[in-house]
Amino acid sequence: MRLSLADFDYDLPAGLIAQHPAERRDQARLMVVDRESGRIEHARFADIGQWLPHGSLLAVNDARVVPVRVVGRKESGGRVEAVILEPPGPESGPGAYELDALVKAGRLRIGARLDFEGGLTAEVLETGEFGRARLCFRFPGPPAEVFEAVGRMPLPPYIKREGGSEADAALDRERYQTVYARSFGAVAAPTAGLHFTPELLESLKRQGHETAVLTLLVGYGTFAPVREEDPTRHRLHPERMALGPDAAGRINQARAAGRKVVAVGTTDVRSLEFAAGLGLPLRPYEGWCDLFIHPGYEFRVVDHMVTNFHLPKSSLLMLVAAFAGLELIREAYRTAVAEGYRFFSYGDAMLIL
Repeated sequence: MRLSLADFDYDLPAGLIAQHPAERRDQARLMVVDRESGRIEHARFADIGQWLPHGSLLAVNDARVVPVRVVGRKESGGRVEAVILEPPGPESGPGAYELDALVKAGRLRIGARLDFEGGLTAEVLETGEFGRARLCFRFPGPPAEVFEAVGRMPLPPYIKREGGSEADAALDRERYQTVYARSFGAVAAPTAGLHFTPELLESLKRQGHETAVLTLLVGYGTFAPVREEDPTRHRLHPERMALGPDAAGRINQARAAGRKVVAVGTTDVRSLEFAAGLGLPLRPYEGWCDLFIHPGYEFRVVDHMVTNFHLPKSSLLMLVAAFAGLELIREAYRTAVAEGYRFFSYGDAMLIL
C-alpha cells in the first residue's frame, strides 16, 4: 500500500479542540470501534468495562509529566518561553546542564543570556529549525525542585487560553497527569490514560480485568509533525522505555491463557510492539524505543487499544490507522466531527476492538 501524507489529513472545526479536560476524568465520551464489523458506537468512558472482553489485561504507561515549561526574559527585556525536552533526572543536583529546548523568543543570538523565574538562567549554544535550540541551563537547586517551584505544565500548542489563570495552572498540574503517574521524565502526557480514575480502575479490577504497568517517557518526538510526503520515511526520536519483569510476566500469562491485551494509548502500543520485536514471549527491557508504526505494520502483542483523537498528519494517527485500517479510521473521525466529539489531549476517547 503506497501512502502519502495527505492520506492522514482531515477537516476539524477549531471549536472541537478541547481547551479544558472534562469535569470528571471518566465522564469523557467514548467511541467504540469494532474492526471486524466496522460498527461504531457511542458511550461514556466510565462504562468502558462493559465493552472489554472478559479478563482483559490493560497495559498502562506510568510516565509522569515534568513541569518543564519555564518563562523568563531575554537580555533585551523581551519575553522568552522554553520547554525543556529532556529534563535532568530526579536525582540530579544543582549545576549546569546542556539541554535541548523548544524556545519562543523571536530571534535568538548565540551566546545570549536568558533569565527565567526562580533564579534559573541559560546561555544559547545553538539554534535550529522550528524553534529548537541547545541551551546551557544553570539550575540554582536540584532541577526537579526548580521545575516543581517555577515550571509550568508543557501543554500542547493547540491549547490556547486567554490570560493563563492560576486556576488553570493548578488544574493542569492535576489533570495533565494520569492518576497512576510515577516515573519522572515525560514532557507530554500519555493522554489516553487521563480518563481513568482510581474508582474506575478498582471497578475494572472487580470485573476481572488486570493491569500491567510499563513506562515510556513521552518526548517531543512522539508529537513532532510528519513533514515527509512519503510518511514511511519519517523517523521518530528515540524515547526511554522500561518493561519490567512483573509487567512482562503478566502480559505473557494473559496471552498464554487467551486473554486480550488492551494497550492504553499509542505509547503502550509502541512499547509493547517494540519489545515484541526483540522476541516472544516478552522479556524485561530497559532502553530506547524508536518504533514508528504506520499502515502495513503487523501487530504481535496488542489485541485492542484505547486512544484519544489525534492531530491530522501525525505519527499517532498513522499508528491508529495501522491498527484499525485507514478507511475505518477515516469513517470514525468523520463520525466524531459530526457528533461533536472533543479532540486531542484533553478530548474524548476511542476504544478499538
